[in-house]
Amino acid sequence: MSPGSAPPQPPLDVVQQWLQAVVTHPAGVAAGVESPAAQGLVRLDRGALEQLVRRSRRLTAEERLGIYANAYYARLLECLRDGFPVLAGVLGAEAFDSFAFDYLQRYPSRSYTLDRLAESFPRFLEETRPDRDPGGAPPSWPDFLIDLATLELAIAGVFDGPGAEGEPLLAPADLLGLRAGGGFAATRLVPVPCLRLLRFRYPVNAFYTVARQALAAAEPRLGDFPDPAPEHVALGRTDFVVRRYSLTPFEAAVLAALAGGKVVGEAIAGAAAASELSDDELAAQLDTAFRRWTAAGFFRAAVQR
Repeated sequence: MSPGSAPPQPPLDVVQQWLQAVVTHPAGVAAGVESPAAQGLVRLDRGALEQLVRRSRRLTAEERLGIYANAYYARLLECLRDGFPVLAGVLGAEAFDSFAFDYLQRYPSRSYTLDRLAESFPRFLEETRPDRDPGGAPPSWPDFLIDLATLELAIAGVFDGPGAEGEPLLAPADLLGLRAGGGFAATRLVPVPCLRLLRFRYPVNAFYTVARQALAAAEPRLGDFPDPAPEHVALGRTDFVVRRYSLTPFEAAVLAALAGGKVVGEAIAGAAAASELSDDELAAQLDTAFRRWTAAGFFRAAVQR
């Protein structure tokens, strides 16, 4: 290379990888240029950025790249706000964005699809929850926020995941036929792939319903902070609409056993043994529950042993 001539330019695919490493760096463009990931692709001396990226009449090369870096994180924050609208409403925009930006540093986007961007957000909230105060009890509000984030993430997962639209499902009439035939206890009910069972420390399902209504009405308040109370919820999807179903602890135990492959008799017996309800109360819950579950399309088939 003759004196004063420009250094050879790297191949386009290398420049693209370098650009990604620079604009996605959490500490900004300058730190991104000097990061091992970027330097391993294109080695630039300090202050030599304009050998690769031209400046404009008004902006330096670093400032031009900063536009892309800011847009990158703005888009990811927007996606997280869209994925957790109720949580964002509870925290407020500034606090939520602060949580979300810190999350992106610990769990940066690694997938080609934004569908996986939020998959570790409840885990992040658990990992970064405030410590117990010296000599005092741990704060309870993180549990509520984690439960709420878990519910919103699960709703998005059921919406985007596999379903049973267009498939024949087990109907209430099919269930009556099985019970009349006498082999119901030995029957295994095959759940639809979109069935999700969740247990929370707070009644976030009830709170979520009220908060969504408040968001739709553009109300500034989303509802009062609820008191702790265990809540069991089933998620299903029919006609591409995610629906939420509250469950009693007994119903949740039976449904979890059925989803785990137990036959009906074993599922009921195991849940009943752990319940303090009377036989009449259990029978009444079961009758109502199975009618509701089949009407909701929880099962795609019944297999008798």
